[in-house]
Amino acid sequence: MGPRRGLLDGAEEHYGLMSFGAKDISRIRRKIRLWQKKVKRHHIFGGLIVLIFVCMLSKFLLLNMFSEQLDLDSVIHSNIHSNVVVEDEHSHKNLPTLEIWKHPNSENYYNCMGRAKNDKRNGSTTNGYLLVHANGGLNQMKTGISDMVAIAKIMNATLVVPTLDHNSFWTDPSEFKDVFNLKNFIEVLNDDVKIVESLPPELSSIKPVLKAPVSWSKASYYRGDMLHLLTRNKVIKFTHTDSRLVNNGLGSSIQRARCRAMYEALRFATPIEELGKKLVNRIRTNNTPYIALHLRYEKDMLAFTGCSHNLTKAETQELKQMRYQVKHWKEKDIDGRSKRLKGGCPMTPREVSVFLEALGYPLDTKIYVAAGIIYGSEGMKPLQNKFPNLLWHSSLATTEELQPFEGHQNQLAALDYYITVESDVFAYSHDGNMAKAARGHRKFNGFRKTIVPDKLRFVKLIDQYDKGLISWEDFSSKIKSIHSKNNGAPHARKVKRHPKLEESFYANPFPGCICIKPQPERLTEGSTVDLVPLNSSPLKFLGNGIMDITRGVTASCKCASNTK
Repeated sequence: MGPRRGLLDGAEEHYGLMSFGAKDISRIRRKIRLWQKKVKRHHIFGGLIVLIFVCMLSKFLLLNMFSEQLDLDSVIHSNIHSNVVVEDEHSHKNLPTLEIWKHPNSENYYNCMGRAKNDKRNGSTTNGYLLVHANGGLNQMKTGISDMVAIAKIMNATLVVPTLDHNSFWTDPSEFKDVFNLKNFIEVLNDDVKIVESLPPELSSIKPVLKAPVSWSKASYYRGDMLHLLTRNKVIKFTHTDSRLVNNGLGSSIQRARCRAMYEALRFATPIEELGKKLVNRIRTNNTPYIALHLRYEKDMLAFTGCSHNLTKAETQELKQMRYQVKHWKEKDIDGRSKRLKGGCPMTPREVSVFLEALGYPLDTKIYVAAGIIYGSEGMKPLQNKFPNLLWHSSLATTEELQPFEGHQNQLAALDYYITVESDVFAYSHDGNMAKAARGHRKFNGFRKTIVPDKLRFVKLIDQYDKGLISWEDFSSKIKSIHSKNNGAPHARKVKRHPKLEESFYANPFPGCICIKPQPERLTEGSTVDLVPLNSSPLKFLGNGIMDITRGVTASCKCASNTK
């Protein structure tokens, strides 16, 4: 065997390296080794450069991802006035955007509005005709008419289309068909109550018996005294409709009739709904969410409640004079300061601004204001200075669009109501008829977020903050903690010793026409229950756990006792 050849031996022969001397070959080998070392160093340096670049890119991507998760305010709450820059006077951190706009969990609840077979109106038999005069503002009339539908069902009476109040604070001349969709009202309730536009000719000359039903009456009152009165006279007229039926203790068919009237039959007239949709779309430009704020700080409400916090002496005296002039307002001598400390007064525009800021809403949040003329020399300034993106139907709609509604406050109130129910978050300053009706409607529509202010605790905290007794950070933290669950989440109405002290049926229709989904293990094989999930298509749950989607089916609850 010959001697072993080096790694470069073959190369040397091939390229003629053997013609050089030993020194030349040694020098060439040294250069080649030096070149190899340089190449290795360049590879290491290049690898380090690439690694650094990858690290920097990863850091940028991660920071970008987390900044979007933790602070979407710049995207979601884009300023409606792009050149307006708002600076926060407090150095506090807002809640994550997704949290302040998040709706409460309602996945275990569904709308249960179905009629049993024996619950449908039987033929054309009637015990008489019921005339109804709905009194009060829009929402008081709306809930009152819904009660009258239920009462007509209890009495098996034919309901004549209600007349609306033209003499309340707004003196609005609107008729029923101007505010509500008359055809829809009659058709939706056809299986519950027969509704006619006027008395039949043979009864048109009869003078109806006038009656103001007793407030908060039970079904037995209408099946007894009122039914006897109706069968004897054939035509009676209820002069008042507000709070004439109890919240609880009624049969499921009656409660569901109330809901059908309130949430399905009493749709607003087509012109109101069409303009409402347009204005909601204008508010949602760039897919930004908005708060609907019912700011009940008009002159009539302050006079009625006797509240005058932050008003001048002259303004307070003017409210007192108005209260004494209105005969049917029973309470005259009111200690406004004491009432406020008990949480009984509407929040002022300034209090509302501090409240929303403390909850963590950015100062560029869009706020739709559902309100009349705000009373007081300061008006909306305290709120608008803090939250400049305030919107009204008057600022969203053109003069031509609003012209048909001019002088018709109930129609404008209906427009406000529509935009309020559609909002991402609803907040209110006083728990009046509008607040109750909209709150209940939002529950029916899927428990949409509604901020329920705890005014008793809020007033104490803001007074402490204004006196410098607590810091902004402590104030904000306590407000968030108090209201963490005051968001419109599902809870059952509680029965109390007097209906006036209870939560209104229309503020919370659960139980009544919202039910808890039956658990699969509670269903026997072959039994069925048709569910209408909130904001969804009806679902049919079979006893073996199979779920079938059925569209256009009237819902009914047939299995679990808590769904009846």
